Amino acid sequence: MARKTRLGILDAALELFRRDGFDSATMRDIALKAGVATGAAYYYYPSKDALVTAFYQRACEEMQPQIEAALDGATTLKGRLRALIQVKLDYFGPNRGVLRALLRTGADPAHPLSPFSHETKEIRDVDIAWFRTILADCGVRIPRDLEPHLPGVLWFFQMGVIFFWVVDDSPRQNRTARLLELAVGVVAALIHASGLPFMRPLRKTAISLIGIVTELPHGDA
Repeated sequence: MARKTRLGILDAALELFRRDGFDSATMRDIALKAGVATGAAYYYYPSKDALVTAFYQRACEEMQPQIEAALDGATTLKGRLRALIQVKLDYFGPNRGVLRALLRTGADPAHPLSPFSHETKEIRDVDIAWFRTILADCGVRIPRDLEPHLPGVLWFFQMGVIFFWVVDDSPRQNRTARLLELAVGVVAALIHASGLPFMRPLRKTAISLIGIVTELPHGDA
């Protein structure tokens, strides 16, 4: 019963976030929508931030088998990268409006709801581990100096695609579909080319740039 109540409150909150926006929806509104007392809503979720965190955690858990299934039929790096990101877009599709409402908080790495924050590190680590997985035995020789950095770089690439998708107002987000198809091909080609001897100086510069970016203030600092 408690689990059903908890899920009902979360589903009610997501519906209101989609309809009214994150800032406009109140805990009282959410409780009314869920058919519970306001005190009960606060008992399960102390704040709206706690509701969003629960949404992120549920999404992470539910996507694990979906990602595994999607990657099962993908053999190339390009195919794996596209499949992995597509799972996220498909899963979050019904709640795209929620993510759009959270763009302001998501852009601030100090905000607990930001995908770059300390509070979301556990979810981020699970996600980055999948990028590490798709790089293994992908048929592309990855330079040893670049290898430890690539999962995080690909995660940042994914976040860029998701951001574009959230703000993409084209019919059925067709621009995002075209962007993803082209971009994963470019990324896979660059990773493949990174192992070529003449790319070594450029690769060293790229690794230095990665170091600068990862030193920016964020939740893991």
